[in-house]
Amino acid sequence: MKTFIIIGAINAFLAVALGAFGAHGLEGKLPPKYLEIWKTGVTYQMFHAAGLLVIGLLLGKVPAGSLFSTAGWLMLAGIILFSGSLYTLSLTKISVLGAITPLGGVAFLAAWVLIIIGAAKYL
Repeated sequence: MKTFIIIGAINAFLAVALGAFGAHGLEGKLPPKYLEIWKTGVTYQMFHAAGLLVIGLLLGKVPAGSLFSTAGWLMLAGIILFSGSLYTLSLTKISVLGAITPLGGVAFLAAWVLIIIGAAKYL
């Protein structure tokens, strides 16, 4: 429970910091296309940071080792793969990195499906 609340809060902090860096540190240094890609990474990181916080709270109400725990690890993997690849793509402009992004998206989708199933089963 506490683990996902901490991981969620860290990712929310990083999303705010990276969003500010993108808006103030990268503006004028990156073409608009890559700045938009950066913003997409920040947006998805923040949404899933909030998801991690919710998972942390849900884990306080259900048995340990539930589907929610797996969902939390998938969300973290999604943040690393999805947002991380977009940040790297924005800074390096190496387009092949875009091939990693969908893997993070699949991790996000799987996490949300597990939350749906877990809510139906435990709540």
